Amino acid sequence: MAEKNIESHIQALGLKLPPARSALAVYKPMVISRGMLYVSGNVPIRDDGSMILGRAGDTISEADAKAAARQVGLCMLGNMQGELGSLNRVAKLVKTLGMVNCTPDFPNHPEVINGFSELMVEVFGEENGKGSRSAVGMMLPRGVAVEIEAVFELKD
Repeated sequence: MAEKNIESHIQALGLKLPPARSALAVYKPMVISRGMLYVSGNVPIRDDGSMILGRAGDTISEADAKAAARQVGLCMLGNMQGELGSLNRVAKLVKTLGMVNCTPDFPNHPEVINGFSELMVEVFGEENGKGSRSAVGMMLPRGVAVEIEAVFELKD
């Protein structure tokens, strides 16, 4: 059976990946070590370069926060494509840490981070796009709605 071409699949899904962006502070956006790709926290950046800001339970709805998490996924994939040269080098998603900017009483962190997780399953498939995951609420830098970091296994 032929291996799935991730980049062709992304096009078939009608998804547009934003261009890779540089780090916003003193860190590496990604590190490859022993066949694993460690992706630093990504934030939701629109096509015009503006960040999606807001606090779930206060200034943005749960649905808008979930959409922001999906946008983080698109940004992350664009950054990974820039770093790796091709997303076809990705074997699978291993681990996700999803952080939601929210009020102390907002309970639906997992539902928000599903925006990211559902996109990974769309792109990489049920087996390779669903990894282990944590979803937590906290205050985030610059008022961004969501920040997500992830670990991916690379193909040999």
